Amino acid sequence: MTSSSVKTILGFDFGTKNIGVAVGQAITRTATALPQLKARDGIPDWNTVEALINEWQPDAVVVGIPLNMDGSESQMSLRARKFGKRLHGRFNLPFFEADERLSSFEAKDWADRLGHSKHYGSNPVDGMAAQIILEGWMNDENNPVL
Repeated sequence: MTSSSVKTILGFDFGTKNIGVAVGQAITRTATALPQLKARDGIPDWNTVEALINEWQPDAVVVGIPLNMDGSESQMSLRARKFGKRLHGRFNLPFFEADERLSSFEAKDWADRLGHSKHYGSNPVDGMAAQIILEGWMNDENNPVL
């Protein structure tokens, strides 16, 4: 895959109740948060995911992998990777992993500075976390895709 073939990317912040989503543009290396997907034990409504894919026509998907602070795998990193592989299998899109350590913390900090109510259960910041993950991946100088 060459940089000219990747223009639009969907980024995901995997969670068991909510899955954050963002859309990014490779040319500007910026992303925009989209409404989160509801999930039941990490499984989204695949029809809603298909509608997102049809709307944005991404060239690839990026899923944040929640590694432990020491870089080791966690149970959630295995589940996030499985979600990415399902995206790839269902929609035949290239799937890339992004280290998402501290992205939710950063999203909450960003939201707090914007006046968020701090009621993260009723007003989650998963889309912001997906935006942070996707922009980090796009702007990684070691990114072999962009």
